[in-house]
Amino acid sequence: MSAPAAGPTTRHPVLVVGAGPAGLSAALALRDAGLPATVLERRTEDTVRPGSRAAYLHGASLRELERLSPGLGHRIAAHGLMWATKRSYWAGQEIYTRTYPPSGRDGLPPFTSLPQVATEDMMVTACRERGVRFHWGVEVKSAGTSPDGVRLADAAGREWRADYVIAADGSRSALRSAISSPLEGPRSENTFVVVDLDDDPAHPVPVERVFHYRHPGVGGRNVLIVPFAGGWRVDLNLLVNDDPDKFISPEGLRRWIPRVMPASYGERVRWVSTYRFAQQVAARFTDADHRVLLTGEAAHLFAPFGARGMNSSVPDAVRAVDAVRAALAADGPGRAAAEIGRFAEERKEAARYNRACANAALEHMLAHRPTVWLRRRAAATVAIAGRKAGAWLDSAPYGPKLAQRGAARSSY
Repeated sequence: MSAPAAGPTTRHPVLVVGAGPAGLSAALALRDAGLPATVLERRTEDTVRPGSRAAYLHGASLRELERLSPGLGHRIAAHGLMWATKRSYWAGQEIYTRTYPPSGRDGLPPFTSLPQVATEDMMVTACRERGVRFHWGVEVKSAGTSPDGVRLADAAGREWRADYVIAADGSRSALRSAISSPLEGPRSENTFVVVDLDDDPAHPVPVERVFHYRHPGVGGRNVLIVPFAGGWRVDLNLLVNDDPDKFISPEGLRRWIPRVMPASYGERVRWVSTYRFAQQVAARFTDADHRVLLTGEAAHLFAPFGARGMNSSVPDAVRAVDAVRAALAADGPGRAAAEIGRFAEERKEAARYNRACANAALEHMLAHRPTVWLRRRAAATVAIAGRKAGAWLDSAPYGPKLAQRGAARSSY
């Protein structure tokens, strides 16, 4: 069925706030469940979105999107890139390499890598085909909940009403603030510089993921190099006392990029940004009235390493829709609240697991603790002869595997 034309005067069963990966996944899941889907997005439809951002989609995310909108997972995979080889180096010496054979489930690859904007554009097209209604240029500024529903106020002074709201409005979520659920957890002291580079067909680089511990060309700083469709992402781990401005200025970029990539790539910078390694999870994933459900970066912030942000946003959104559908059909407000509460606990447990993985990855790379520093040095010494030592070092960008339990077994 197609979604009805609905605006601020309509009482909605559910509103989605945010048209990023989490919000678009929620919209597709609503239509798959036979519910109307209305999305409020503060950006205008033609807003330019710079940078590759979340550029890596796991196979599980592709399969989920394919289930929600048949053909979508395959379209995204066809536009993306899959690298089969990964390498790690210690101070310029290769310590680990592995090449994976082609594999897939239902014809989908184990992952694909492409700019987030391309993924979002294909998801928006799928949403329109499924009857999702978008309201662009609507910035939600505040929200109020009650046992009966949610009232949103936007920047233009309009009021939107709904039984439930799926909050997918990003890291500066107005809805998270409205329900007084702050992000909890640290950010790294170190700054990371992330740079997108355009491909240079005249100077091709092997399509491989490469991680350097203590790269000799950049003063012993760690470097991660990952290909995506049309370009490369280079992640430089600055030292605590480094001035980021010296590395992101045009002169600084032209100075250090040719030391980790072919010289021509110093002139092929598409986008540059900095970040601190986030390990943050919202205090609560729903409000006291169980009417607002936090998803994606409204609920948690993780560093790009391990691709845990966008790939956990998809199950966040799907599980939120499952909970809303059950709550709408529930026999009484107590059962409805229990469905939303179950979502909040399950997804918070998964987010805590992802935070633990992010924390392990950060410690693995920076080795603040003496025990990790000693183990890392010992592993590097024997990595050439010992495959397990090299594999352990290679796991740094994603975090060593941790024991999983309960809902966190589906860590994303």
